[in-house]
Amino acid sequence: MPMLDMPLEKLREYKGVNPKPADFDEYWDRAIREMEALGTGCTLTPASFQVPGAECFDLTFIGVGGAKVYAQYVRPKNRNGKCPALLQFHGYSGNRGDFSGKLNYVCMGFCVAALDARGQGGKSEDNLRVQGNTLHGQIIRGLEDENPDKLYFRNVFLDTAQLARIVMAMEEVDETKVGATGGSQGGALTLACAALTPNLNRCAPKMSFLCDYKRVWDMDLDKDAYSELKEYFRRFDPRHEKETEVFTKLGYIDNLNLAPRIRCKVLHFTGLLDSICPPSTQFAAYNAITAEKGMVLYPDFGHENYPEADDITMKFMAEMI
Repeated sequence: MPMLDMPLEKLREYKGVNPKPADFDEYWDRAIREMEALGTGCTLTPASFQVPGAECFDLTFIGVGGAKVYAQYVRPKNRNGKCPALLQFHGYSGNRGDFSGKLNYVCMGFCVAALDARGQGGKSEDNLRVQGNTLHGQIIRGLEDENPDKLYFRNVFLDTAQLARIVMAMEEVDETKVGATGGSQGGALTLACAALTPNLNRCAPKMSFLCDYKRVWDMDLDKDAYSELKEYFRRFDPRHEKETEVFTKLGYIDNLNLAPRIRCKVLHFTGLLDSICPPSTQFAAYNAITAEKGMVLYPDFGHENYPEADDITMKFMAEMI
């Protein structure tokens, strides 16, 4: 078998190396209370894109910190009772995609909500004011601030959970039949959403980003999507005098540490030649999940589209119907 990382038998046992802050659970319990205090209110505006059989909306809500957050929301036009729902999350720097890309699930009777991550390639507002580098990369955004609540991905992770609660509160949605999926950053946001939404039914993350940061650095793969880690040290800690402090702070937004909170059914997709999000980092988060789970492996694939993965995901989500 081709190998970029550990042998598969070691991957299945790997527990991760990134530190976990001592107050990690208090940090996220407090964050969840802040997010839940905002309620499930949102604004639905009919979108300019409309097709027979579906109703398409621009959905906006006010997230933590007062930012205006955008998502697409599509539901079947002719509904018989409550519908299952799917949350979709996009890759790093991207956006929610086209409305038409949601219609396959709508044809099966699903409502679909697709989030724009704050300040990336879509319409969601990023109003975070922080010290330090804001030029390249969102992992390190807020890292120089004394308050760990200023970490950029704290807010985005909370947006995923707030969107889940908003969708679950929709009159047409069966709140017990809501799933989530996405690839790369979308995989990371899927894991975070599941960790922060105890009643999510299932999730299907692919090639998950934002897992086990210290391992990425140890492998000298802090490039491409993780290049901001190296840039941070070069700019702010060139002698690595704060290395332990830095990785511990990043531990607040590491899915390795969030994964034990996941309670829903998980189907994770990983390519064993992924040099962008190394397999060991993904396995670290996956191995920390105690809920029902399965891993779909692509031994000869890197950080790319996986054959039949969308079909497998759809069958997995269709189990909720």
